[in-house]
Amino acid sequence: MAFTWFDLLVVVAYLIGITAFGARFRRKQRTLRDYFLGDRRLPWWAVSLSVVSAETSILTLIGTPGLAFASNMNFLQLALGYIVGKIAIAIILIPRYFRGELFTAYQLIEQRFGKRLKIFTAVLFLVMRALAEGVRVLAIAFVFEAIFKTGVLASVLVVTLLTLLYTYEGGLTAVIWTDVIQLTIYLSGTMLALWVALHAIPGGWPEVERLASICGDKLSIFNFRFDSHEPYLFWAGLLGGAFLTSASSGTDQLFVQRLLAARNRKESQAALLASGVIVFFQFGLFLVVGVVLFAFYHFRPPGIPFERGDQVFPTFVVRELPPGLAGLVTAAIVAAGMANLSAALNALASSSVVDFYRPYMRPGRDERHYLRVSRGLTLIWGGALIVIAFLFRAITRSVLELALTVASVPYGSMLGIFLLGALTKRATEKAVFVAALVGLAALSAVIAFTSIAWTWYVAIGTTVTFACGWGFSRMARSQPLPHDAGRFPAERFAN
Repeated sequence: MAFTWFDLLVVVAYLIGITAFGARFRRKQRTLRDYFLGDRRLPWWAVSLSVVSAETSILTLIGTPGLAFASNMNFLQLALGYIVGKIAIAIILIPRYFRGELFTAYQLIEQRFGKRLKIFTAVLFLVMRALAEGVRVLAIAFVFEAIFKTGVLASVLVVTLLTLLYTYEGGLTAVIWTDVIQLTIYLSGTMLALWVALHAIPGGWPEVERLASICGDKLSIFNFRFDSHEPYLFWAGLLGGAFLTSASSGTDQLFVQRLLAARNRKESQAALLASGVIVFFQFGLFLVVGVVLFAFYHFRPPGIPFERGDQVFPTFVVRELPPGLAGLVTAAIVAAGMANLSAALNALASSSVVDFYRPYMRPGRDERHYLRVSRGLTLIWGGALIVIAFLFRAITRSVLELALTVASVPYGSMLGIFLLGALTKRATEKAVFVAALVGLAALSAVIAFTSIAWTWYVAIGTTVTFACGWGFSRMARSQPLPHDAGRFPAERFAN
């Protein structure tokens, strides 16, 4: 069954509608607080759904079914670790973020350690997030390529430019409310696709269970065997997932910006904890889709074998769903990509303006000037992501694993820095800066010279950075910081 003109109309209508909806928030953007924090008037449940949308993205939607299609549901162990990590961040870091008027995560580092370390962590974020989002833009292009056969260039340009339009106009408020809509669309679309696939399999779910059992126990979730080279075992998932989501939720501006937009500390904590539960069930849904599609293609083998697991779900949507429904689910997949891209553009612009442009290049200008610059930098980052996507176009591994690996490299040092600031009084700027470099070097060596699974990368980088930062500070016999300078004190953040 081919993708029809009606399906195309559904996708085009979605793209136009979501762009117009996001752009309508322009009139509410008068200050940086409006543009980057939504004036802190956003309800916790909307913030939570936006965090889920950012955390999953198009990579989850097309990559996670591909993992289950090729292996089993062990990836869900990682989501258990996500819940643990979010609990830790809700307790350790969120209270400190709400002790003052902060726009970015890295302003917290400046207050504790100074400008040099703030610049270091902000640069790590900008580089990491740009590379990771370039992979996500490429994932959107893969979907468009499967549908329209128009080539990577046209696919990337269309989606990026449309997302740029409403992000440029509406700021974080547009990002969060379009995230809520797009999350609803892609979850609904995924469940519809699952229903269609199940009803097309002779015997339905019992037959899926039978095939899953005899073809490698594909419905298995837990594997308690320990092997540092395997990414989806229980301890790698629990500990690795906890460190990974602690770093993303606690130090990555893409996520921290959303949490800062909540009305108060308690609502921010509620949003983060709820997002962990939702993400767990969402991962479960996508993995079940992969197992069901394995059974589907057992009875209806594709004409050409799949080269990548990422191709399985988009191909099913385009070729097997009835007219109209194919367009709706395709729009759902595109929605996931646009939701994450819009958030990344806003986060990159916010860090660029607040951490670099305003304090060092044009201090003391009025809010309208900074708002214009913020919108301009949103456009510039959009162009940069397009270029990065093309640099990654020859990849052969799972785009989901590639993006998580790219993000994991700097996450370890970043989380180590934040934990040194939050949990110790003796850590000094110089010691922590050197420790972060050692953490990056150590993790680079691990990646280059060992086959340790990527799920351990953040844990390794964090442990090395924290231990070295604490140790270097002790070796230098640094004196305890004054009572008004340690542990991100409330006095330093008074409104």
